[in-house]
Amino acid sequence: MEKLLEQIKKGTVWAFPGGVHPPQQKTLSNSARIARLPLPDKLVVPIKQHIGANGKLIVEKGQQVLKGQALTVPVANWSVPVHAPSSGTITDITSMPSAHPSALPELSIIIEPDGKDQWCELTPTPNPSELSHDELVDIIHQAGISGMGGAGFPTYVKADIKQPIEFLIVNAVECEPYITADDVLMREHAKQVVQGIELMQQILNPTLCIVGIEDNKPEAIAAMKSAAEHNANIVIQTVPTVYPSGGEKQLIKLLTNREVPSGGIPADIGILVHNTGTLFAVQQAVYEGKPLIERVVTVTGNTIHNAGNVWALLGTEVKHLLDCQGFSPVPQQRVVMGGPMMGFTLPTVRIGVIKTTNCILAPDHKELAEPGPEKACIRCSACADACPASLLPQQLQWFAKSKEYDKLQEHNLFDCIECGACAYVCPSEIPLVQYYRVAKVEIKEQQAEKIKADRAKERFDARKERLEREQQERQNRHKRKPTAKTSDEKQKVADALARVKSKSSDGDEKSAVAAAIARAKAKKQQGEELEPDNSEVAKERALRKEKARKYKEQKAAEGESSPAPDDKKSAVAAAIARAKAKKAAQAEQSADPQSDEAPADDKKAAVAAAIARAKAKKAAQAEQSAEPQNDEATAPADDKKAAVAAAIARAKAKKAAKAEQSAEPQSDEAPAPADDKKAAVAAAIARAKAKKAAQAEQEAEPQSDEAPAPADDKKAAVAAAIARAKAKKAAKAAAQAQQSDEASAAEQTGEVEPENSQTRSPADDKKAAVAAAIARAKAKKAAKEAEQPEASEHSTPEQSNEPQTSSGSDSEQTASEQTAAEKKKAAVAAAIARAKAKKLQKEGNDQS
Repeated sequence: MEKLLEQIKKGTVWAFPGGVHPPQQKTLSNSARIARLPLPDKLVVPIKQHIGANGKLIVEKGQQVLKGQALTVPVANWSVPVHAPSSGTITDITSMPSAHPSALPELSIIIEPDGKDQWCELTPTPNPSELSHDELVDIIHQAGISGMGGAGFPTYVKADIKQPIEFLIVNAVECEPYITADDVLMREHAKQVVQGIELMQQILNPTLCIVGIEDNKPEAIAAMKSAAEHNANIVIQTVPTVYPSGGEKQLIKLLTNREVPSGGIPADIGILVHNTGTLFAVQQAVYEGKPLIERVVTVTGNTIHNAGNVWALLGTEVKHLLDCQGFSPVPQQRVVMGGPMMGFTLPTVRIGVIKTTNCILAPDHKELAEPGPEKACIRCSACADACPASLLPQQLQWFAKSKEYDKLQEHNLFDCIECGACAYVCPSEIPLVQYYRVAKVEIKEQQAEKIKADRAKERFDARKERLEREQQERQNRHKRKPTAKTSDEKQKVADALARVKSKSSDGDEKSAVAAAIARAKAKKQQGEELEPDNSEVAKERALRKEKARKYKEQKAAEGESSPAPDDKKSAVAAAIARAKAKKAAQAEQSADPQSDEAPADDKKAAVAAAIARAKAKKAAQAEQSAEPQNDEATAPADDKKAAVAAAIARAKAKKAAKAEQSAEPQSDEAPAPADDKKAAVAAAIARAKAKKAAQAEQEAEPQSDEAPAPADDKKAAVAAAIARAKAKKAAKAAAQAQQSDEASAAEQTGEVEPENSQTRSPADDKKAAVAAAIARAKAKKAAKEAEQPEASEHSTPEQSNEPQTSSGSDSEQTASEQTAAEKKKAAVAAAIARAKAKKLQKEGNDQS
């Protein structure tokens, strides 16, 4: 360390890699003193002129302000206030173009100066050595001072650094061409600059302060050495004129031979760097109490007649500076804020001066030519040789064009100081610095999004962990073991149990209830889980089950004592009989619609026929309802004659009903005229006879039903069923025969009218109708005869005209003699006969 200090004090300077030597062009502006400009018509003061957060507005539109009055107050880290550059009125607070290559709008305060330039109340400090560290830092903070040589880093942050500082370096190199603001400032205000250095020494207490000045500024070097003679800890060091020797890292390498690590800051190696203009502003804030409201700006270029340095109020429009210095624009004039190497072209001259503005350059086309079109890289490596940060500009440009951000960071893109040396030496005129600037912005945005996503994930994980912890606590809350009982509590439980036992011996119900309550309380005190006493409920349930079982046994015994038909054959026979009866009723109902064909002029006959049909249906239904009783009651073995007589009576009743029903449709199909009442009288007589026969049959049936057959006589039941079936078939055959006789009689007497009687056809047309009726009657007769074979196999009481006296054993034998083959043959013959009958009936209908 002592050797390094000795080398520094001897004037030793170390070299940094790269660098270029562009034309200086400093003589255009450093020959004259700093000028004062007249007040502009308006001042546009952005509320953000530094790196960090915006301040909070404390003024409003239309308010009167004084020179040096605070317009904002700091509210966050790295936030500094801005002040009114002159007294006047705030005409507006709105967004205005920013001093940036994009000219994005930023919130700005527009002040209209009143011309008085009246200061607010100031608080100077004549003896700052009496102030503490924090007081000095606070003064610098409230004065709104930020770095005036480059990025605009808040000065109070550097002043309040906690790391030990070995070297305080003052950057007075000012290496960029055309810029002479620091040069003339040191010439005219060297004493104030040295006072600012001493204030920073008081705050930071460094080992040595080194002021680096390029060798092309001899007057500034002499002025600074003269002002710092009294302070042995301030060393004025001359450095060679090489661009960019004014870079922070490059200047540290030149003066101390130390290198700032990649991604690090000078404070990491015990070094702090301040600009000359910044130290002058610190002196003004502490000694005179003035905030930062103005700075020295170089206005130069071939289109400026009075090139030089001026005191520019912050917020003064660039146009006002140009006009005051004699600006003569050329076609397609460019105005650059900053130097030719690191500056940027302004989109408009209505942008205000800010704290980091050190130069306004207005060159002509020969002085600063427009860059030509970008050409392909020729791999000359000139950019790599000129890079002061020892980077690979060509490789970085390829990665930036392909947006390979990871590789850009691996190649230390953020070590680039954007000095423009690589673009200056590129023969292909590739704007390398522009590629790097865009890539840096995109990487920063990507990192910001990643930080947001990581924070959101952390919040989500924390919330999830909290919910799981709360759920686990709720579950464990129910699993906690009961606290151990003390000896007193155990004794109380024992006493309660003893009392319960003594009370239970009395047999009183109240004492039993009390004992149960005591037991429950004892269990609860012991922390045991209560189990309900369901013994009484169980007893009641068992008693109900026993009663239900006995009731079922009683019902089963009663069912066994009652006669149950254990013979399935009798049940089958009864079912067959009921099905045949229903079939006959359906056939009778299907025949009824034919009666609706009666003509409209003979309503009386139709009404009478309908009444007769209704009564016949009622008689048939009564007979059907009586049959199940007959089926259920089988004839006794010793009295078979009664069953046979009942069957014969039922067959006769059915025969009479069928005869009456078959007679009605014919009379409806051939309606008699209104003046012929014979047919109506005959129909009424027939209905009366049918009714009388039905009543006789109903009176006969109950007598037969009153004699219940014993359960053990199955043969009589079978015989009765066979007899009923034969009686039904015989009734159908008799009805068919009666219809054919009536039809022939009507034909002989000529009383039957043709079906087309509504048209009153002549007498010869009646023969065709009579023939059709005869054909239909023959067809029905043939259908009935087709059903006769099945019935002819067994003789019925009507065919023999004798009462059946054979025993039940004979009928059973007759039924058993029919084999399965004979039944199939009979069924086939019946089907053939029915088909022929239908065919004949269709032919008869066609003829009619």
